[in-house]
Amino acid sequence: MDKFKSFNKFRNAVLVLNNKQEIIFKNNIFEHVFKDYCNFTKFSHKFSNDFYTLDTEDIQSAFPINQAINSKEDFTALVNYQNKAGEFLYFNLYSYKRSKYTILEFEDVSCQFELQKLKQEKENLHKNCQNAFKEIERLQKDAQSNQTQAVKMILINKISNIIRESMDLSKILNSALIETATVVGAYRAYYASLNDDNTFTIEQAYGKQKKDFEGKIISYDEEIFKLLNDKQTVSTMSLKEFNEAVLFEVPMMRVLLPIYHRNTLLGIMAFISYQKREITEAMDILESVSAQLGNAIAQAKLYVENVKTVAQLKKTLSELKDTQLQLINSEKMASLGQLIAGIAHEINTPFASIKSNNSIMKKLIDKINQQNIKEMFTEINETDNEAVERINHLVTSLKKFVRLDEAELQEADINKELDLTLALIRHETKNKAQIIKNYGDIPMIKCYPNMLNQVFMNVLVNACHAIENYGKIEITTSVNNNILEVKIKDDGKGIKPEHINKIFTAGFTTKSAGIGTGLGLAIAKKIMDKHNGKINVKSNYGHGAEFSIILPAS
Repeated sequence: MDKFKSFNKFRNAVLVLNNKQEIIFKNNIFEHVFKDYCNFTKFSHKFSNDFYTLDTEDIQSAFPINQAINSKEDFTALVNYQNKAGEFLYFNLYSYKRSKYTILEFEDVSCQFELQKLKQEKENLHKNCQNAFKEIERLQKDAQSNQTQAVKMILINKISNIIRESMDLSKILNSALIETATVVGAYRAYYASLNDDNTFTIEQAYGKQKKDFEGKIISYDEEIFKLLNDKQTVSTMSLKEFNEAVLFEVPMMRVLLPIYHRNTLLGIMAFISYQKREITEAMDILESVSAQLGNAIAQAKLYVENVKTVAQLKKTLSELKDTQLQLINSEKMASLGQLIAGIAHEINTPFASIKSNNSIMKKLIDKINQQNIKEMFTEINETDNEAVERINHLVTSLKKFVRLDEAELQEADINKELDLTLALIRHETKNKAQIIKNYGDIPMIKCYPNMLNQVFMNVLVNACHAIENYGKIEITTSVNNNILEVKIKDDGKGIKPEHINKIFTAGFTTKSAGIGTGLGLAIAKKIMDKHNGKINVKSNYGHGAEFSIILPAS
């Protein structure tokens, strides 16, 4: 109708209905927007909104187009329309009552609605992003915390393993310094123990100039020491490493970690770093290391003290054994000395009579006229004189052998001392072995002759006992580079390999009961120790043995 053509100028779709709800006009925009329009009923059913009338049995009245038509007043609603393609469009629906006509205007707000929807989605997305960022930040903090905890556990486990596996304080400190220096980012680290005067001594260092720091005594300001003494870790930028150090060119991060055990300050761990950030996140790790290290240091020191105590006890036990041997030897020699003194006294009385009678007999022989009797008595007298001399030499040798009054070093000729010993044990050797002497040109040496005679006698008697039938004993003396050596070699049965390292042990013997006490060679070794010398043995079992007695010649 011509009177409605003005609606063609509208930017919105317009539909005009009469009072019979018949469409009498559609503007151009309507034709463009609702291309799929075929009839009004189907058209109206494609609209919907969020508001429905629920107190009616007429289902048609639930559609917004019908509500707009049936409304007795102007009507406005936000509706959506689903086109043939299944897309949803949004419109502000306006209904105007003009006389017998109903004018429906459709304002396309799809873009606005979508924009609003996008804004809402954007806002929701922004909120979700913020929540996501917060969650990421929380997760990062948790991850950092877990990482720190993991590093802490790994570090503590490493130190714990080292403590369990070793009581070497140097090894424990070195490992702890390396691990914690990595955590703190330090290029130098060291452990310094506390001294009685509140200074510290660096015991173990790591990193640059390590050797220059170990053993150095250092100190800190009174305020710093007070913080350390209060169990506080000191972490500051500093121009000085400690009071005695030279100034840094630029401030360095210095971390001082107190090491405690049972509320007693044992020392500190110091870290020097180029980093200028705080080490708050590492404090938990450092405190755990401090607790572990405090216990480790205390245990290691206790272990060292125990080792020293055990060593001292072993030394004391060894000294007691030496003293026991010396007492046994001294008692033995004292008894032997008393015995020899008594024997010498007993021998001297008849010896004097025999010697006197021999002198008288010599005078009487000169008065005998018969030549044959005179020669016979002369021969008897000479034989008796030789016997007297032998007895006199033997008694003198026995007295020299037990020179118990010789407490001081004396100069002695070792070749003569060997001859003296051989004279005393002639009863052992005369039917047992041929004695071969290879005496060298040796100097007089300072020694305890009676003690060395004991050594020679023990070795020579053992050599005789090792020879089963009849053999030979070879004695060689020599000097080289101020070392005098006496070699006593026999061709006896030798020493078994499993016994070679035991023969100088007190109480060890392979001889039958009543023959050997197991003290002879043990005493010999102690005597050689007293002379700063050595006694060695080598043997090829079944082919004899060779003892080497080595003495300083100067």
